Amino acid sequence: MMKKISSQQVHMGKLQHGADLLEEITQTCNRENIRLGRIQAIGAVQRARLAYYNQKTREYRFFTIDQPLEILNLSGNISLKDGEPMVHAHISLADDAGNAYGGHVAPGTVIFACEIVIESFEGPAFERSFDEETGLPLWRL
Repeated sequence: MMKKISSQQVHMGKLQHGADLLEEITQTCNRENIRLGRIQAIGAVQRARLAYYNQKTREYRFFTIDQPLEILNLSGNISLKDGEPMVHAHISLADDAGNAYGGHVAPGTVIFACEIVIESFEGPAFERSFDEETGLPLWRL
């Protein structure tokens, strides 16, 4: 099922050095009253905390990469969970040898430098709720 939405505004800027990546994006959404949107970013992190969802056990496995990494791409969306903006973002990272890492962005990812673009949308709310089939908080359309 699809919903029709319209692009409202594009917000561009940099996030604070040393801050938590997920927390900074969420605070930006709250400050700018963004409740529905799309995110894209590049930059670097001082350390990364990521997650992988195990489809069989229906649990996230968290892991930390405690070294400087380049953000090759961060993409995600903003919707509502329990009436509050929720950022769902995936990230691709590379180390100084070109090894790549990726996963869900989790709290604990520390920003070195991050330039972000957030496109906000207007239209019907996208609310997240528990999806029995996957065990994930997915959009209820």
